[in-house]
Amino acid sequence: MLVIWGRKNSVNVQKVLWCCEEMNLMYQRIDAGGPFGVVDTPQYRQLNPNSLVPTIEDDGFVLWESNAIVRYLAAKHSAGDLWPDDLRTRADTDRWMDWNNTTFWPALRPLFMGLVRTPPEKRDPSALEDSRIKTAGALAMIDTHLSSCEFLAGERFTMGDIALGCGIWRWMSLPIERPELTNVKRWFDTLAKRPAYQAVVMQPLS
Repeated sequence: MLVIWGRKNSVNVQKVLWCCEEMNLMYQRIDAGGPFGVVDTPQYRQLNPNSLVPTIEDDGFVLWESNAIVRYLAAKHSAGDLWPDDLRTRADTDRWMDWNNTTFWPALRPLFMGLVRTPPEKRDPSALEDSRIKTAGALAMIDTHLSSCEFLAGERFTMGDIALGCGIWRWMSLPIERPELTNVKRWFDTLAKRPAYQAVVMQPLS
């Protein structure tokens, strides 16, 4: 059976869990990271020298990095669906997965960490506002893109929606002022109807 190491409130672990739930894939999850520790043990470091989550083991094959895991599982279990057959569509999904890691999440992370995981007396208001503005700017680009397609890589839900979909829940749930982005809201509302998204991602922020 597939084994997944990682706490369920981690944005990166949620990518993998959501992917598995969309495919009705059986797995065992082991709490790791944050208050659970584990990641600094010699045993875990043999699996993942970064001491981060998630890490998976699939019939003896060990893999870390959330986007790589999603790609691997989608290719293995959902070819033609989450993993598009068309090369250009698949490249499009890859682009949005990478864009999430290089642009969207780095913009949003300081705001999320500041409002959710930092005591009020230790918060930096200017850094929080800078993060909010940068994230809104990144999402304005997504809003324009989504004006011509239902999902990030076209008219079908793919692995390309998973990475950004985990982050957008945090953006929508934070107690902040958000610009009106009609297409982003429509896309988010579509994701929110998916049972796997509800089960894995739409949880209280922590």
